[in-house]
Amino acid sequence: MNETSSKLLTGFKYVYLVAFFALLAGFFHPLITNTSFDSVVVGVLVLFVGLTGGILLYKAATSEKRRGIFLGGGFILMAISLYYIFEISGRI
Repeated sequence: MNETSSKLLTGFKYVYLVAFFALLAGFFHPLITNTSFDSVVVGVLVLFVGLTGGILLYKAATSEKRRGIFLGGGFILMAISLYYIFEISGRI
């Protein structure tokens, strides 16, 4: 695989993730109800924080050198994402 197609594939993966998270965060609700997109943006950011925590936890399982750093950072980011979810839902 050449370098151009590799970069194109990498770019497509990130565009796909942003689109998937936007749909998951309720992109169509503001269109139907004619309200603001602020909740969609916050929802996408919360999902990205959780995804980053999951990636760090995966790297902790596959890394030998920095396992503790990846493990701690992954759990912290997942906890931050969970806190934001509870805050948005009004349970805190």
